[in-house]
Amino acid sequence: MAYVGASGQVDGSWELKILVTDLQVEPTLRVNGDLHIGGVMVKLVESLDIAMDWSDHALWWPEKNRWLKRSRSTLDQYGVQADAKLHFTPMHKNLRVQLPDLKIMDLRTNFSEDVFHSVMGLCKELGIRHPEELSLMRRMDKEDLKKNIKEKLNPKDKKKKREKYEDSLGVNGNGSVHHNSNNSLDRLSPYNRSPMGPSPSLYNGHFDYNTLQLHETSSMPGSPYNTLSPNGNLSNGVLSPGSMYSLSFENAVESSLVHSSPIATKDALVYLARPKNFIEKARINFTWLDSSRSLMEQGLRDNDTCLLKYKFYNFYDLNPKYDAVRINQLYEQSKWAIISEEIDCTEEEAMMFGALQVQIQLMSGFSGNDTIDSTMPDEGRDDIDAALSNLQESLEGSSISSPSDITHVPVLSDYVKFLKPKKFTLKSYKRYWCTFRDTHVAFYKSQEEATGAPINRVNFKGCEAHPDVNLQHEKYGIRLYIPAADGMEEIWLRFDTEDQYCKWMAASKLASKGKTMADSSFESEVQSLQKLLSMQKTTSSPLKVLTPNQLNINPEDFVSQRHFKKVKSKQIYQRIMEAHANVKDMSLTDAKLAYIRAWQALPEFGVSYFIIKMHNSKKEELLGIHPNKVIRMDVNSGDSLKTWRYDSLRSWHVNWEVREVILDFEEGKVQFSSLSADCKVVHEFIGGYIFLSMRSQDKSQTLDVEQFHKLTGGRT
Repeated sequence: MAYVGASGQVDGSWELKILVTDLQVEPTLRVNGDLHIGGVMVKLVESLDIAMDWSDHALWWPEKNRWLKRSRSTLDQYGVQADAKLHFTPMHKNLRVQLPDLKIMDLRTNFSEDVFHSVMGLCKELGIRHPEELSLMRRMDKEDLKKNIKEKLNPKDKKKKREKYEDSLGVNGNGSVHHNSNNSLDRLSPYNRSPMGPSPSLYNGHFDYNTLQLHETSSMPGSPYNTLSPNGNLSNGVLSPGSMYSLSFENAVESSLVHSSPIATKDALVYLARPKNFIEKARINFTWLDSSRSLMEQGLRDNDTCLLKYKFYNFYDLNPKYDAVRINQLYEQSKWAIISEEIDCTEEEAMMFGALQVQIQLMSGFSGNDTIDSTMPDEGRDDIDAALSNLQESLEGSSISSPSDITHVPVLSDYVKFLKPKKFTLKSYKRYWCTFRDTHVAFYKSQEEATGAPINRVNFKGCEAHPDVNLQHEKYGIRLYIPAADGMEEIWLRFDTEDQYCKWMAASKLASKGKTMADSSFESEVQSLQKLLSMQKTTSSPLKVLTPNQLNINPEDFVSQRHFKKVKSKQIYQRIMEAHANVKDMSLTDAKLAYIRAWQALPEFGVSYFIIKMHNSKKEELLGIHPNKVIRMDVNSGDSLKTWRYDSLRSWHVNWEVREVILDFEEGKVQFSSLSADCKVVHEFIGGYIFLSMRSQDKSQTLDVEQFHKLTGGRT
């Protein structure tokens, strides 16, 4: 209704109701369209006449699902009219964050800024470097893995789903938490929700969190994020940037993030997705939040739960000196990915991972074996030696090994067994004399004929090289997918010795990137493969005095359910301990890094799956997004059909009208729609990997947030 002033003229003003969420009051203001947002907030605070710090508050428009943060923009510019219902609410709210080690922490974060900034803030608080590698996921219901996920849910369905989700968390409609015995939040994690770490009843560690005392009982003066209750205790267990706590409390928080206590697999699997096929693996990626939008805009509310996980598998500068928390969380994410079968591994690899996990538990002091010195430092070198070593390692990865490498390109020459598999045929391997020079492999009938023309010549550039190894049966092979005109051509190579396999696999990996054996990383890659195989070898003299009870381990907690069902429990323990003999001298940090590197060596590592339909096609296919390539795959078998590398990608964007991703490679355009996740998620993965590839030692480590959003935004 228009307002008539004292002069009898209509002044064009109208009434606007704004709910103040802190006070649950809804004052009515008289405003007009040219009043700017800052003026509205000033007018609102003046009408409340309550002396408190309102600096963290902003206007939220629920109906439009947006923040009104441009203080100089007017109500008309935002389209706010008399029927609008605005909320005046704090921008910083409580978010329950489940870390890769399954621990849930209550953290304060800004719900009004984009998720990329929110993750940066969370990582800074948790002490995790390189936050650009992580992102937030929604908690996924296990039933979602078994059904198709619609890309667009209508608003009513979204609201119902969110309300149902909040009910399961114990969250009231206004965002506050209600507790009851039947719906405890503690059931959301094997750990409790305290930032101090896990419940002592869940592990056999030596640190008693119940004895932890909070010495400081006052908060930072003027802090709008006071988490201390009037009696000086932590309210809701929230650890916020504005609260002061004792050094012992801070150290306990850091310790709980650096050394995660083990939990039983049967307890953890309740909270982990267990995909059974590639379709279910693809559906997991539906839950990633959009990095360019805020938490509130994506339906998250105060006290909701999100998963903080590594999204981009391109880990930059893992340094034990600065990355204790980061290394531990990476180890935990890799461990649960393997145990939950999110990524596949062979039986021998499973026993190796189990052995490393045993060593990590022993060195962490969670074994129940008091003879282990868990306080032993991981590094025996002083800071100067460590710095020189790190510098040398970083330089080795980008320089030529020796001057002779410039003029001399190494060549591999061996007798190799070759097979080109075809369906419905039983062809056997044929033995050829092969020479691997640059990125090409030439095949000859014998070594004597190697001076003439080869019977076949294959370019390994852009290939997919997967290990096909069984140490128990002395089987050393490589399955290769070679780029061809009509897709990917599959060939298998078999070698007589482990040394041959390691050299040819290292050369194949380099050739896939367009590099030759003259690259300085060739020898280190060979050594890495040899070390990986050595950890999988078994010995006839395992630890004799230690039994499962003495070590306080349950074999079921060290391998996936698939391997546990195939092998008897006693045999699993015996094989794990045989493999443990190869890693028993590793320090805690070295064992975690070895686990991470072994995870990175798995064929499926780093591939994020999406169900797609190519443009003008009705057939569902699988798209694998890798740190340096995009793979078109068979949706059932996961076999590679076509590979495109990012170094040939000229542009990428989203056609928002038909919601299709368009990738313009040098070989041609690839256009597809995403069926298992929003097209923005697919685009963000590709743009994110390109953003991460731009990181360099000689560049500033300050994150270029604008560049990230430019590369991942989906615009031309």
